[in-house]
Amino acid sequence: MNYRHGFHAGNAADVFKHIVLVWLLRTLTAKDKPLLYFETHAGAGRYDLTRYDPDGKGEWREGILRLWAETAAPEAVTAYLKLVRTENRGKPRRYPGSPMIASALLRPDDRMVLCETLREEAKALYRSLPTGRRAEVHDEDGYRILKAQLPPPERRALVLIDPPYETGDESDRAVSALRDAHARFPTGVYALWYPIKQPAAVRRLHESMIGSGIRRIMAVELVLWPEDTAWRLNGSGLILVNPPWPAAEALPVLVEWLLPRLVCSGPGRTRVEWLVPE
Repeated sequence: MNYRHGFHAGNAADVFKHIVLVWLLRTLTAKDKPLLYFETHAGAGRYDLTRYDPDGKGEWREGILRLWAETAAPEAVTAYLKLVRTENRGKPRRYPGSPMIASALLRPDDRMVLCETLREEAKALYRSLPTGRRAEVHDEDGYRILKAQLPPPERRALVLIDPPYETGDESDRAVSALRDAHARFPTGVYALWYPIKQPAAVRRLHESMIGSGIRRIMAVELVLWPEDTAWRLNGSGLILVNPPWPAAEALPVLVEWLLPRLVCSGPGRTRVEWLVPE
């Protein structure tokens, strides 16, 4: 599929993923205990939207631009928009990736471990992080580093697995990494992003998670195009393991609010469902 961060920065899939991330971080940091935030595929940190705007048709125009003028929104959306607007003056020109969003929401005692195998992007990410932030940047395989970090000394963690899906086995590798991480640290919160192009591929992913032996697995999806072709990104989803307890009530509100604002063709759809309950 070749879903590279920079080429798709600020698109509808990014907006969906980052709003859920904001909700997760705001909920987890409400508890007065330190947190580890870990990313397996962190990207460069910030993106120049004008660089990825050929002929004024950049993907961000169907994502963050559609929400730019919103003033009445759920709390997580409002917090997300505040973070993105802080990066800009007037209209959107720069977009913060998930590491920058997390950095803005984490507290001084929280810790970040960010992995990015593309060395230039890893260097850019390191330069983007604010001075004083407790953060490590590794230009190595995120799945290998994840094993070494779990269980964390903080005893609390949010792990974002956000692979580019460049190879046919990417989904299998991501599920395997999540299973290994959960075995090492069963109480961690895990979020696995996935594209929605082929319904059969999504079913296989869900079946792999259902058969993993892990409990408390939720699927959250936002689909913005008819699912009648595999040649475009019709939507995206997140597998959440051990989501904070208000998720079943809060996340449907978020995705239902997003749907009419981001839908591209047809009615679209949302999904918030327990694949495996407690």
